[in-house]
Amino acid sequence: MSSGAHSFHQTKSDLLVGIMAFCLYFLIGLAFFLFMSINNFFLRFINRTLASTLLTFFAMTFAMHAVYGGFDVGRKKSRPVISAMIAGTVFTDLVTYLQLQIMNVNENNNSRLILFSSDLLWLLVCMVVQFLLIILFVRVGNQLFFRFNPPRSCLIILGSASQEKEIREKIGRYKLQWRVDDAVLYNVPDLQNRIDRADVVFIGRVPEEAKFPLLKMCYDDRKDVMCKAQLQDIMLSNARPAIVDDAAFLSMEFNKSSLYQRFLKRTGDIVLSALALIVFSPFILLFSLCIKMEDGGSVIFRQSRLTADGREFTIRKFRTMKPHSEDEHFQTSITVDDPRITKVGSFLRRYRLDEIPQFYNILIGDMSLVGPRPEMMANVERYKMELPSFVYREKMKAGLTGYAQIEGRYNTSAEDKLMLDLMYIESFSIWLDIKLLLRTFTILTKKDSTQGFRKEAEQKQANAQANTKEEMAK
Repeated sequence: MSSGAHSFHQTKSDLLVGIMAFCLYFLIGLAFFLFMSINNFFLRFINRTLASTLLTFFAMTFAMHAVYGGFDVGRKKSRPVISAMIAGTVFTDLVTYLQLQIMNVNENNNSRLILFSSDLLWLLVCMVVQFLLIILFVRVGNQLFFRFNPPRSCLIILGSASQEKEIREKIGRYKLQWRVDDAVLYNVPDLQNRIDRADVVFIGRVPEEAKFPLLKMCYDDRKDVMCKAQLQDIMLSNARPAIVDDAAFLSMEFNKSSLYQRFLKRTGDIVLSALALIVFSPFILLFSLCIKMEDGGSVIFRQSRLTADGREFTIRKFRTMKPHSEDEHFQTSITVDDPRITKVGSFLRRYRLDEIPQFYNILIGDMSLVGPRPEMMANVERYKMELPSFVYREKMKAGLTGYAQIEGRYNTSAEDKLMLDLMYIESFSIWLDIKLLLRTFTILTKKDSTQGFRKEAEQKQANAQANTKEEMAK
């Protein structure tokens, strides 16, 4: 497809998506105010309460759009868009509902704050209607988008032939968006002709000296590029422009967090983890009882993990595997249909409920709410041998959630986990922590978020760990 034709189709698609997004947000807001006005008659007329409630609803809608991405059809699959919009709508409705009930405390309405009334029932009905609207618009929107925009022809440029299968699998998850028509090594003689025939160029891990010429060819040919992130790319991705005299520089600061930010982050960790332990205390008792009743083994699983500055700590999780099935000295990752997982454990892992005890680790300072994924010590030893840059994850405390936990899967490769963790570290801000905390709710709808390794991958991991132990013993 020529660049002009693609631009025309893109303009039509953007216009369609924009109109559908406006209609959807309008209907979501209309549903809220229609249902809330059943008992709150003053919402039917122009007054101060209506204005304040509208302002709160619109402000929360924009804030949640910044966090979750909004009506992002054509770029993401339907399921993640639906889950993200539903999460944003729930937060918007709840905050606006709370504001409305506070406004109702006056001499003409309620003498005290009432949260649980018939208004709450209407709010729940409203949410059901909103959810149905979101599901309908997202699914229809994606169908219409890809009717106007057939899959784009993709060229994969590889540094070695061994990369092809992995990249094809990842692109293959988006069959409506991309179609792989060609895959070549970066040094083939007719590369320019192959780039000319493609709509999108995916660049895998290629030698650094070859990357810039490849990017320049694509840039000159006005091709869209997806470039596999490497360490140097992550390091410079959040560098700020700086001018020294009359020369342009990129400023890359080693420590991204200020003393004020570290104070806010630690304060938030203490307050939210303590609150979470209190709120989840009934579930902690229930899950503990279920685990104990199933096989009589210990409730809490403890294991050594790594946090900031290479310090070891003991992580706490609900035990999801059979007693004594995980030796501290020979740790192996979960595989697909792993027989070691208990029935209760399968449920807990599916919804990440096994990680609730980690709030205690956060409270005492071993972990943070947001940060790099805490890996098993055996994995850390192996990853550092294979990926020396893995040590850079130790710039920040291990976290309960983060890019790797939200965007990745349990069986995501070590290199991809590292890149996701470094993306967080190099772009750290308190606002980013807030966004990631709110986005964590969407992983509950990802069926493959806790998917284990394939058997052959797990066997390779076990063999690698055994070899590592032998070399260390020597």
